[in-house]
Amino acid sequence: MKKLIPLLSFVLIISTSSCKKFLEEKPKSIITEDNFYKTESDAIYGINAIYSMLNAGGSSEQTPYNTLFSTGMDMATDDVDPGPGAVNGDVRSLSVLAQTSSNRTIFQLWQQHYAAIVKANVALTKIPGISFDAVLKARLLGEARFLRALYYFNLVRLWGDVPLVLEYNPTGITASDYANARTSSTLVYAQIEKDLGEAVTVLPASYSSPDVGRATKGAALALLAKVYLTEASLPLNITRQYALAVSTALQAMSPSEGGTGTFGYALQTNYANVFLPAYKNNSEHIFSAQFKSNSQSQGNNQCARAIFNGVPGLSGSYSEQVRFYKNGADNYFSIYKLYHAGDKRKQATFVTKFTSPSTGQAIALKITNPAVPNDSTPFFNKAWDPSSISLTSESAANVSILRYAELLLIHAEAENELSGPTGTAYNSINKVRNRAGLPALTPGLSKDQFRDSLYLDRRLELVWEYQRWFDLIRQKDASGQSIFVASLHTVGKTNAKDYQRLYPIPLNELAVNPNIKQNPGW
Repeated sequence: MKKLIPLLSFVLIISTSSCKKFLEEKPKSIITEDNFYKTESDAIYGINAIYSMLNAGGSSEQTPYNTLFSTGMDMATDDVDPGPGAVNGDVRSLSVLAQTSSNRTIFQLWQQHYAAIVKANVALTKIPGISFDAVLKARLLGEARFLRALYYFNLVRLWGDVPLVLEYNPTGITASDYANARTSSTLVYAQIEKDLGEAVTVLPASYSSPDVGRATKGAALALLAKVYLTEASLPLNITRQYALAVSTALQAMSPSEGGTGTFGYALQTNYANVFLPAYKNNSEHIFSAQFKSNSQSQGNNQCARAIFNGVPGLSGSYSEQVRFYKNGADNYFSIYKLYHAGDKRKQATFVTKFTSPSTGQAIALKITNPAVPNDSTPFFNKAWDPSSISLTSESAANVSILRYAELLLIHAEAENELSGPTGTAYNSINKVRNRAGLPALTPGLSKDQFRDSLYLDRRLELVWEYQRWFDLIRQKDASGQSIFVASLHTVGKTNAKDYQRLYPIPLNELAVNPNIKQNPGW
């Protein structure tokens, strides 16, 4: 795997610790093995290089949590479509499930994740040999393990069996040095669990400025609970993991929700505050990709992609839109119309008009829809930054990777699958529903009814947060069958087949690695 050759020189280095800000960029320079990983500062910069693969951006670069998941996953779901401004052929083919193994967006997903894993492996190899504070060293190694686990968790969900690369090869200079065969999903998950388990023992419960936003013990527990839930779900269906998902989630949950965690997690009273930059890293944010506005391409590029491109004074490409589909007489049904009228999440997740900062005019994109008079196009709004209107591509809105509302839903789902809709399962989901302004779920639901209700609330709670594709992969109906094909057929993607739950191994990878085989169907 030629792409696994470690190159630290091109990485966006984010400095931290002591007098440095977490998102301050260090000058780029050529770094070699001879002059790097010698000091405490080198160790910190090396860990920050792993974080940078979450959120680096700019005019020509995408990373997983800075739009790549949107173009590489969300647009293939039943919630999101490429908008008129999305002209990339690979993105548009993927959105209608017509991609091939030569799709460049899929290759970028693979490449970006393994590039990050290489950085984690280098750090885990080099940092132990540096002499500095033992507690800080253990913490940094814990961060590396947490991040490696996260990247492998994404890979194993997208491709199934993947090469499990855990060692740094300092002499590897050719593709044959990295020609690893695929490792079974169960072994990849075992390594993810191991990394997170070790991270839990050394990561702190919280950080002070400027280190806020780094991986914590609570984040490792929450991610581990999600890993267990995923293993218990399709396609692995290792149902004994539901019990571990419940017990691990409870270790991160706050006592007010029945947990034993001491991390101070709590839902924000106002759902909109979860996403507004003014409230970033609040009590609901367990782990997020961090962004800064107007600071050397460290902004969230997602915001402009959802803005209608005809608003004076706003920079928008409208390259992402809701997926419209036919529902009865309504030819413009979408995720927007699945919300109840009183659901507070609807108004925070979408807008139907933009106010021009130049003219003050409110501009909407009307739809000629006889079934719904005066219907308008809804636009995604979770990346909106009120302080960066003049440069919307540099939003300071963080991207939530794990937040407390999802942890509560993880607990409710695992508890229901393990023991049926118990009181604790109701309590967890009702906390999320009540914050949205919705009534508690009706008592006495069957296990299947509770599951269906939870799936819908999860979808509405987490829309446009890079979650839906992963949920389509793993969720099931009352008979235990995958919802993947039926869900996509419902919104008009009638060519969806079950094998497409796994992405094709990129053609570039097959060409240089004779030990790797393609996923069935591709």
